Amino acid sequence: MKDIKNIRSEIDSIDSELVNLFRRRLEIVAEVAASKHERGAPVTDPARERDILARVTEEVGEEYAYGARLFFSTLFGISKARQRALLNGESELVKTIRGAMADRTRFPERAVVACAGAEGSYAQQATSLMFPLPTILYFTSFEKVFEAVEKGFCQYGILPVENSAAGSVTAVYDLMERQHFHIVRALRLKVDHVLLTPHGVRLEDVREITSHPHALAQCRTFLQAHPKIKVVPGPNTAVAAKTLADSGRRDMGVIASRACAELYGLDVAEEDIMDAVYNYTRFVCISKEPEIWPDSRKFTITMRLPHRPGALNTVILKFASIGVNLTKLESRPIPGTDFEFRFIFDFDASPNDTEILALLSELAQDPEIEHFAFLGAYAEK
Repeated sequence: MKDIKNIRSEIDSIDSELVNLFRRRLEIVAEVAASKHERGAPVTDPARERDILARVTEEVGEEYAYGARLFFSTLFGISKARQRALLNGESELVKTIRGAMADRTRFPERAVVACAGAEGSYAQQATSLMFPLPTILYFTSFEKVFEAVEKGFCQYGILPVENSAAGSVTAVYDLMERQHFHIVRALRLKVDHVLLTPHGVRLEDVREITSHPHALAQCRTFLQAHPKIKVVPGPNTAVAAKTLADSGRRDMGVIASRACAELYGLDVAEEDIMDAVYNYTRFVCISKEPEIWPDSRKFTITMRLPHRPGALNTVILKFASIGVNLTKLESRPIPGTDFEFRFIFDFDASPNDTEILALLSELAQDPEIEHFAFLGAYAEK
């Protein structure tokens, strides 16, 4: 048996050959790109790729066929990305990112901010943590928050996008992508739900409980323990508390924050009613135009990929190859389509990283990705 040092030396020699061949292949790819440009030919040639895969898998034999397909499929992706970069130059997305970073020094302390709900809502608490001196305007729905920013009534909007127990607020992602809004800040807020009732009303007197559907979902165990109580979804936790205080009802409770008790003159009838002790909601600050501040270290993008084997894996490998940590990968059915999905990616990276910009440029220009959207680069507290 060969000594391990000799084996590794042989591998190193082969790797050097591969490096030289890889460099040579990409040099020839530049010539291919120039030829395609002259002829007006597309970068992608599926028939040729299939022919090459069939040939190399036959040449390496059954034992190494899978590895050969993976290796050459990755090589095709690198070659096509190189061709597009040569033909298209710096993408519009990269220009947008660079423009969004220009002349920005520090995230503002003062701003007019739109929130869904009322004073005492979790969105209001998140706003006050993001902006030390905000002017807050309240609206009845997520759509109205977007509309307020769209029409210039407010510079920013604060919206929930994810809860550690109840999952993503998909409606917000839908609105952001459809209306071309951007995330400029994010914050994880500790959520402590309590049951609020009018003064002197005990839990055994309650016949109906209302709150936002996500708050109800986060307290499912508590609600299941009281099956005789009717559960009614409402628009917002703080709005529900204010409505109860104004209603005069003595048989109703709301699930909301402790802050709403003092604000609206209600009692805390039950504490610690969440399913999870560590219950956090992630809020984002949105703006119409992209803003990327110097402390930004997180990205959010969405993609719709072709419905074929390996499409998602190909994208994930691109992130892995440059050491990018994907902190969120979620699929969401696209309304009105036949089992098609949109993927939401969050990842940690600096907007100044040239490899990240090259990857985003590649993804944005890849015609095999059916839809790509950049939702923002931002800091998260």
